[in-house]
Amino acid sequence: MLFLKNCLKPLLYIIGSILILTLIVTILNYFNVINYQVVTIIKFIIPIISLFIGGILIGKRSHHKGWLAGLKLAIIFLFILFLFNYLGLNHKIKLTDLIYYLIFIISTMFGSVIGINSKKEEKENR
Repeated sequence: MLFLKNCLKPLLYIIGSILILTLIVTILNYFNVINYQVVTIIKFIIPIISLFIGGILIGKRSHHKGWLAGLKLAIIFLFILFLFNYLGLNHKIKLTDLIYYLIFIISTMFGSVIGINSKKEEKENR
């Protein structure tokens, strides 16, 4: 229960930043400020960066094993994503989806390791 309490704020940051950045990219695409090819690349990068930042936040909140905290956060996010994408639809999971989800997990784990290491460095500097 404590982990879910610590996980809520980073999860809200992840979802909020994905929604806001996607809205900005959509508006820029609507007014032809950016090209469609650039939009497809940005659509790939936005969740990775958001999960990385969420991993940093959860890493700063955890006490040890930052990679495990990042893995848990990524699994919670992927469960929410899975609920929205696949329940009630006849959408089948493809290999590219699994690779994309694996990149999500690695990004979140890497961010949480950086977050816990930056927390340790801050303690050493005090």
